[in-house]
Amino acid sequence: QVQLVESGGGSVQIGGSLRLSCAISGRSFSIDEVGWFRLASGKERKLVAAIRWNDSRTRYGDFVKGRFTISVDRPSRKVYLQMTNLTPEDTALYHCARKPSGPYGFQDWGQGTQVTVGT
Repeated sequence: QVQLVESGGGSVQIGGSLRLSCAISGRSFSIDEVGWFRLASGKERKLVAAIRWNDSRTRYGDFVKGRFTISVDRPSRKVYLQMTNLTPEDTALYHCARKPSGPYGFQDWGQGTQVTVGT
């Protein structure tokens, strides 16, 4: 049983910053990657960033353009997404998910945390 809980969202001005957290709990599960995704109104869900659990290798969506940084603190089982230089296009529901070891996709999606960027 695995639970992922997001926090840290809110309303921010254009050009501002937010730090999102993904807390992972449960027992008897594996982690290959943890990913941050976002879903905006009228658009498909997109990968924002992902980090491999064991070696901390990262990948980012093309729209990030160096503005976001994903990191992991393994002892506390938390994954962070530091977002800077936010624009209205970043407005979306952000949620995290776990990709287990093996030929499986992302699962155990969190409920999400809303990010709204505007004046």
